[in-house]
Amino acid sequence: MTKVAWNTKELTVGQLAERSGVAVSALHFYEAKGLITSRRTAGNQRRYTRDSLRRVAFIRLAQRIGIPLKTIKEALAELPDERTPNRADWARLSAAWQGELDDRIEQLQRLRDDLTDCIGCGCLSLDLCPVANPHDRLGEEGPGARRIDTRLCPPQSCVPVKQS
Repeated sequence: MTKVAWNTKELTVGQLAERSGVAVSALHFYEAKGLITSRRTAGNQRRYTRDSLRRVAFIRLAQRIGIPLKTIKEALAELPDERTPNRADWARLSAAWQGELDDRIEQLQRLRDDLTDCIGCGCLSLDLCPVANPHDRLGEEGPGARRIDTRLCPPQSCVPVKQS
């Protein structure tokens, strides 16, 4: 790894990529999406302020927990003067995302537990469909995997109907 002096105010795209662990192409993508910014030198090379490291780390962590880039961009846009998020910002934003994360965890747990069972798609092609979804009951609620997607089917109402 190339050592960048601690007092360097600007980083090249290669330095930012190496230091952040993010591919140059991803940095270009983030910039195109308005998540990070750079200035151009007279030779048209990108230069990023050093605080871009924290901004990229924030983006990567939010992505890792499943927050969509659009939501991350909206969160960053709320910061005054588009400054880099600090600890208080992260605490506030992550608290706001907690409900979405809880929902995603519920979906993953349901997927894990019901992976070999009916997902409520209404296909009627699995042997279990007549047991878990008799007469395509879930198809009346609309399209999609009704039992897995908690946005479509809250946990209490997605219990498979068992015939005796």
